[in-house]
Amino acid sequence: MTAPITASAHAITPPPSHDQTAALRQVAQELEASFLAEMLKHAGFGQSRESFGGGVGEAQFASLLRAEHARALVERGGIGLAQSLYASLVARSDQDGGAAQ
Repeated sequence: MTAPITASAHAITPPPSHDQTAALRQVAQELEASFLAEMLKHAGFGQSRESFGGGVGEAQFASLLRAEHARALVERGGIGLAQSLYASLVARSDQDGGAAQ
């Protein structure tokens, strides 16, 4: 006589769906872009020049310029932070049984 196969809900978890993996990857890329934008800000990227500066308008739009540059960097591979974040999010999702969305 064979014993019935039983499994707990935590033992078997389905792999993340395509939509969920795409969402996790998007979140990881957005986090890397935010990090890079802050790094660019502290590096002085987008600060106005002393002479012939753009005035108040240039100062107001400098953050948008940094954010776009950061997104472009991430689209071209970034610094690898998004991939590490994505792997951590997938691992956490697997531990939570796919509940973390």
